[in-house]
Amino acid sequence: MNYRISQRAASLSPSLTLAIDALAKKMRADGMDVVGFGAGEPDFDTPQHIKEAAAKALADGFTKYTPSSGIPELRQAIADKFQRDNQLAYQPNQIIVSCGGKHSCYNVILATCQPGDEVIIPAPYWLSYPEMVKLAGATPVILPTTDQTEFRVAPGQLRAAITPRTRLFILNSPSNPTGSLYSPDEIRALGDICVEQGILIMSDEIYEKLVYDGARHASVASFSPAHYDHTIVVHGLAKAYSMTGWRLGYLAAPAPIAQAIDAIQSHSTSNPTSFAQKGGVAALNGPQDHLATWLAEYTRRRTYAHQRINAIPGLSCVNAKGAFYLFPNIARTGLKSREFCTRLLEQEKVAAVPGIAFGADDYFRISYATSMAQIEKGIDRLERFVRTLTR
Repeated sequence: MNYRISQRAASLSPSLTLAIDALAKKMRADGMDVVGFGAGEPDFDTPQHIKEAAAKALADGFTKYTPSSGIPELRQAIADKFQRDNQLAYQPNQIIVSCGGKHSCYNVILATCQPGDEVIIPAPYWLSYPEMVKLAGATPVILPTTDQTEFRVAPGQLRAAITPRTRLFILNSPSNPTGSLYSPDEIRALGDICVEQGILIMSDEIYEKLVYDGARHASVASFSPAHYDHTIVVHGLAKAYSMTGWRLGYLAAPAPIAQAIDAIQSHSTSNPTSFAQKGGVAALNGPQDHLATWLAEYTRRRTYAHQRINAIPGLSCVNAKGAFYLFPNIARTGLKSREFCTRLLEQEKVAAVPGIAFGADDYFRISYATSMAQIEKGIDRLERFVRTLTR
């Protein structure tokens, strides 16, 4: 049988982050002592009151279909969150609840882009953005950045990349994979250009709650009515509430875009899991005190990892201002990222993600969303490995 694979599917690259995480777990299952720096998920448990809300929903028989865009109670809780945290006024009909932040991103791109369109994506980028753009038949236009600018795009760089075919600009702050954070003034300047040129912005703000050193997250939609009209905010519960496996994302958009996304979702996944949505209501409306504890621990881990990595001859690393990643520069080792990470895993049993997956081959990503004991062990091994390259 000749199984013809569609050109759309054949053009995609599998997720390296998921592949590396799966390999590390298999190696552990085979009895190897592997340190995993690959997964982008908190190592903390979901707060108890959230789990109890979902368990109660199950016990109450809340297990049937819901509206495809989410239950009214959750959409209202999300609208309240935007008003409370970001001073953004969205009506519940502008909110779409999805099966994870990744699903929200994909829905936005499908609803707004088509063949012939261009989508501007700063690099390093979350590895799924360009693949989603390809699935929509549009063309990713990559804007490279480096650690010299802490991986932030300058307004002039964005302006120079715009063509008559540009439809969407993807903004991710705080950033996966770099941990970089744009200041409010920088966010506004980028938003101003998009408003001036009539370009939509997909603002991925899923790491909003994970910022350090007194920094402040700002949503591009909050600066003016025009910014609001040009922006689709993508968000989710995975990172701030350790709900990665719950698959609950959400977005807020101008009503016509939200309506289009609702139609897409009604024919693809339909509704997010019913009882998980009750957990989502508890997450947004319930106590938030876990965040201070988590941030304090992330800060401790970040500080340790950053200092240790920068002390390794051959490596350099800018500090993260948000999320839970560091993105060290390996150019002085003489290796590109895939070979570096493959050899690191084979020789030292440390799993990290090659920067090539994020469009930056002179770097690799580590996640410090793991215990301090694992971080210490992993960086000891990383140092030993790099010293074999730089003797």
